[in-house]
Amino acid sequence: MTREEFITTVATVAVQLRKEGSPILPSVRIAQALLETGGKIHEWNNLVGYKVGSGQPNGIWKGRSVSTKTWEVYDGVRVDGVQAHWRAYDCIEDCFRDQDLLFQWSRYDRVRAAQTPREQTEMLRVCGYATDPAYTKKLNHIISEYELEKYDTEAKEPMLDAGVANTIIKTWISPAWKKADEAGDEDGKTYMNWLANQLRVASGQQEE
Repeated sequence: MTREEFITTVATVAVQLRKEGSPILPSVRIAQALLETGGKIHEWNNLVGYKVGSGQPNGIWKGRSVSTKTWEVYDGVRVDGVQAHWRAYDCIEDCFRDQDLLFQWSRYDRVRAAQTPREQTEMLRVCGYATDPAYTKKLNHIISEYELEKYDTEAKEPMLDAGVANTIIKTWISPAWKKADEAGDEDGKTYMNWLANQLRVASGQQEE
């Protein structure tokens, strides 16, 4: 698998999860996957260096694991040959979804609150996701080198076509609003206005 193929594979999942509400920016997720794996998808599908720890199977992670040697930084000193136990997943989407559960912990409040890739990579380091003091610098370099922020933009793109949204509003919602208006149903009118605006927002349009 080439580096470009790896990025495309991971980006597809990262963008979709971001659209569904994941707190992790696609650019950061892809960079992290590249850094943690070197651009290789192992059969255990753990792309983010998520260790077993004291966690319990949760439906996404079913309890499987693999053990390998890695390195850690303790008190500023790199230690090689550290035995580590990694979570194993059925697919990379499960890996990312399990990581999103981890990021719901209060420890990662600042990761979730981050608004930019650089802020989020720094918060991953500050909150202790990795022991490598150069973690932020490495992630930022990968994001820049492969221009990964374009996937953050892609994740912001409207999921609903504006033409489809307007057709729904014109064909069904507007007539329902008129009926509510004729019946003096203010709650019904308010609801139809709200529903129409939800469709506008979902299709990248301004509320009315």
